[in-house]
Amino acid sequence: MIDNASSLSPLIHLVDDDAAVRDSLSLLISTVGLRVRAWSDPQTFVAEIDRTSIGAIVLDVRMPVLGGFTVLEHLAAKGVDHPIILLTGHGTVEMCRRAFKAGASEFLEKPVDDELLIDALQSAVRQHVRSRERLQADQQALDRYAQLSAREREVLSLIVEGLTNKEIGRALSLSPRTVETHRANLLAKLGMDSLAQVIRRYASLALG
Repeated sequence: MIDNASSLSPLIHLVDDDAAVRDSLSLLISTVGLRVRAWSDPQTFVAEIDRTSIGAIVLDVRMPVLGGFTVLEHLAAKGVDHPIILLTGHGTVEMCRRAFKAGASEFLEKPVDDELLIDALQSAVRQHVRSRERLQADQQALDRYAQLSAREREVLSLIVEGLTNKEIGRALSLSPRTVETHRANLLAKLGMDSLAQVIRRYASLALG
């Protein structure tokens, strides 16, 4: 779950060169308890965004110097994974298609409907939180797997293939008791209580 502390709570980045739009949308977003930071200059935004933060981006398509689609390309190159909601006052079917192809999570026309925007933002934030939780869980799994010895990895791969302790022992020229010791050790290192959990979480790693 996301910490309630201000530094860790979701932050909405609002990027639009129109001051009136920034002011009105910032006020709207803040009314539902979301933090918002408004940016008038997309170049500064691209340079300064913290890609480790949790949140979402509301991005205008038509801006001087650096348009919304170009900003999308720069963010992707930086590895920014925040869901992005594109806004435009002159939307077309082709522009909508291009937006989703470029990775936008939503495409809304100005003047944007307040309820639609808030719903899209709340959905985007939930999506980002789930995505980061999955990434964190995957990294923890990799870190734990890296702690296994070469022999423990061999045992794990055979467990995943469905072999019994006796069969694993024969395959690796080990006694069943030694296999049991390796199995207990790898369960402890992986932080799992059962072989079923191990198989569900580590099957792809164990089988390469």
